[in-house]
Amino acid sequence: MICQECNQRPATLHFTNFLNGEKTELHLCERCAQEKGEMFMMNNGPVFSINSLLAGLLNMQPGFTEEKKEAFHAEEILQCPQCSMTFPQFVKVGRFGCATCYDAFRDQLTPIIRRLHSGNYTHNGKIPKRIGGDIHLRKTVDDLKQTLKNLISDEEFEKAAETRDQIRDLERKLAGKQEGGE
Repeated sequence: MICQECNQRPATLHFTNFLNGEKTELHLCERCAQEKGEMFMMNNGPVFSINSLLAGLLNMQPGFTEEKKEAFHAEEILQCPQCSMTFPQFVKVGRFGCATCYDAFRDQLTPIIRRLHSGNYTHNGKIPKRIGGDIHLRKTVDDLKQTLKNLISDEEFEKAAETRDQIRDLERKLAGKQEGGE
């Protein structure tokens, strides 16, 4: 297929746009795509990276979001206190500079992670069935303790008492397994 812009070189980049139910396709060679620049997400030089694609899909790059800036509004750029990486740098590179970046950019990451993982943003993990008996009980106790805190803060004391009793029963089972296992 020949480039639709210059009609000379082979088209290596193919763009499809759906607008109001209408499909339009554009086939360009690398040189013409670079000349078109930001119109085709090629705003960081001659090479199109997968990071740019993912950033565009997740609406992380400023070029893909419409911002209304006030006349004298100074925008504060978030920066990691340890490695000095900024959030726009993270978007461009696609990875953090250090472990502190996760805490520094926590508010920006949560919606992105939720979109990627169907609404979840915490990792709960899996527990193997053959060794997971005590682990399942401990996890249940931890969940019940959190539920107990919520019930107490909501002043639902009858349900809180039932939950407390469930916690005590499970803790007795755990204590019995530990004594019998040793």
